[in-house]
Amino acid sequence: MFNFKAEFYLKIIFLLSLFALISAYSIEFILGHQPCNLCLIERIPYGLSIIFIIAIFILKKNENFFVLLLILTFIFSFAISVFHLGIEQGFFQESAICDVKNVNENLTKEDLLKQLSKKIVSCKDVTFRIFGLSLTSVNIVISFMIFFMLTKIYFRYEEFKSKS
Repeated sequence: MFNFKAEFYLKIIFLLSLFALISAYSIEFILGHQPCNLCLIERIPYGLSIIFIIAIFILKKNENFFVLLLILTFIFSFAISVFHLGIEQGFFQESAICDVKNVNENLTKEDLLKQLSKKIVSCKDVTFRIFGLSLTSVNIVISFMIFFMLTKIYFRYEEFKSKS
């Protein structure tokens, strides 16, 4: 990688996260492709990264701590995406996360029938592809790239900070 400042990398990660969320919501609401529950969970790290990066730029302290939180966030993103890809490819069986919309609610018979009548997207069904890849596959690549950038920032933080 190039020897740019940490701020540059964080801006790139911010833009990637923003683009990922805008793309996911556009595919859902404009193109009409319904996400499964794991797809919805895969959006969380991008939202968190936007919040953490804004915190880094506003607070201007504890940057290394926030970078560590970002690293953990994208480890989670990578892990959940690999699990989702395993379900898509048939390596893993769908879990309860894939089937139920609201586990915490006490469901009446009518609510249960209403929920069963709705079309729930299975985690193993790929409804949208880019260049033949599922969005989960794309998310694996993006999560790994962001993880790599963040790890570089974290372990070379003092060097990056001195170039600011």
